[in-house]
Amino acid sequence: MKKASEYRRHAEECRVLARGLKGGPQRDQLLEMAKNWDQMAEDRDRLARRHPEISLDDKPSDKN
Repeated sequence: MKKASEYRRHAEECRVLARGLKGGPQRDQLLEMAKNWDQMAEDRDRLARRHPEISLDDKPSDKN
């Protein structure tokens, strides 16, 4: 299962790409994707609070 931080990183990537577009359907699609990634991060955080045993997966790795 991905970490909430990974979902947030994907959301930010979508927002960065959207900022590079003047408007239109592609920009709207990227912003919608960012919103979905943010929601998945919130869901992941909520799940980790309810089940602390899986929150171990959300600890930062030494690789970053």
